[in-house]
Amino acid sequence: MLTIARRRSNAAFALAVTLLAAFLVLFSPQPASAHDSLVASDPAADTTVETLPAALTLTFSAKLIDGEGATEVVVTDPDGASVTDGPATLDGAMVTQPLAATADAGTYHVIWKVVSSDGHPTSGEFSFTVATSTAGDAPTGDPTPTATPSDEATTPASSSEPTPSSSDGTPADGDSFMRVLPWIIVLIVGVAGVGALVAVLVARARRKGPGADSDAPAEG
Repeated sequence: MLTIARRRSNAAFALAVTLLAAFLVLFSPQPASAHDSLVASDPAADTTVETLPAALTLTFSAKLIDGEGATEVVVTDPDGASVTDGPATLDGAMVTQPLAATADAGTYHVIWKVVSSDGHPTSGEFSFTVATSTAGDAPTGDPTPTATPSDEATTPASSSEPTPSSSDGTPADGDSFMRVLPWIIVLIVGVAGVGALVAVLVARARRKGPGADSDAPAEG
C-alpha cells in the first residue's frame, strides 16, 4: 500500500510541474520581434575612402516601409555642415542618399532613420573618413578668350582686294588715260587744221590755173 501511495504522489507532482511549465510558457512576456537592421553601407562604417562618393547607400535586412518622412538620412562634414543633396530614395531594402559634389577631407557622420517591415521605426549612426578634399575642384566657368597681339597681327583687316591708287607713283589705268586724253584731242585738232589748210591752198591753186598770174607782152 505504501508503494502505491508513493507512485500516486509522484504522478501528482509531475502533473503539477507540467502544468506550471505550460503556464509559464503561455503567460510569460514574449520577446518582441526583431526590427530590420542595417547589414551594409557604402561607404562602410569606420572605413576611409579617397573622395566623397556621389551617393551613400544603406542596405537593410528586409524590405522597408516607405512613406512621407519614413526614411531620413543626414550626412555631415567635419565642420558639422550637411553634405546631403536632395532627399533619400528607398528601393526595397536599399536606401540611397545623394551627396554633394565637393567636400573637404576629414571624418563624416551619418545618422539614419527608417521604418522596419514590422511597422516600427528604427535608427542608427556611424562615421567614415574622406582622405582627399574635392572642395577646390568645382568648375568656375571658362574665361572669355581675348585676342593676343600675335592673333591681331596675323588677322587681315579686310578680305577685299585693295583698290588701285597712285600713292606708290604708279597711276591706275583710268587715271593714265585721262591724263593723255587732252594731248590726243590737241593732236587730232592739229591734224585736222593742217589738213584744212592744205585743202584751201590746193583749191586756190586750181582756180588760178597755169599762167594766170603772168601778163602777155604787147606787140609793137
